[in-house]
Amino acid sequence: MQAPSAGVGTDMTTFSVNWDYRCPFARNANELVVAGLDDGADWDVTFVPFSLGQVHVEEGQSPIWDRPHEDSGLLALQVGTVVRDTDPEHFRAVHIDLFALRHDRGGDLRDADLIRAVLDDHEVDADHVFSLVEGGGPLESVRKEHEAAARDHAVWGVPTFVRGDQAAFVRLMDRPRDGAHARQSIGRVIDMLGDFVELNELKHTSIAR
Repeated sequence: MQAPSAGVGTDMTTFSVNWDYRCPFARNANELVVAGLDDGADWDVTFVPFSLGQVHVEEGQSPIWDRPHEDSGLLALQVGTVVRDTDPEHFRAVHIDLFALRHDRGGDLRDADLIRAVLDDHEVDADHVFSLVEGGGPLESVRKEHEAAARDHAVWGVPTFVRGDQAAFVRLMDRPRDGAHARQSIGRVIDMLGDFVELNELKHTSIAR
């Protein structure tokens, strides 16, 4: 199923951002994107699932898709993808709360009861979501989107932003302070993807805190 975007318009800036709920930097980036959208940013965003479990499969091992119950993040990733595709009105809130489950509350992303509680909090039909997961369709969707990102844009981690034919792995250190901060932070990333493609890597040698 085609991932729904945040909006469509001729003047919108179109890009995608990927996620795995285990990664704190994916959490920062996705929170910033959602906060910017909630503040009215003129962005057409596609949220793309990407499995860190598959990235870390060693040579000779079977793909994580063949043994999803062994991975600590794949259940939540499937649930997020189902909500994105079947209940987009509630996706942003569920998406952010699944990150919070892991990074604020220290929850186990393999715990179906904890994930169900997140869905219940946002009035999403948890039974329906889990019935779809059990049917196998969401796992196939995650696999296809993960493999497409790796094949088409050489994506290897989260968060990666893709704009047109340009893709970049980006570590943003701050969570959104407010909508304006979120729009500015993501706007800078997207502008550089389009306007400063010569820059391959910029990494501060220390972090001022």
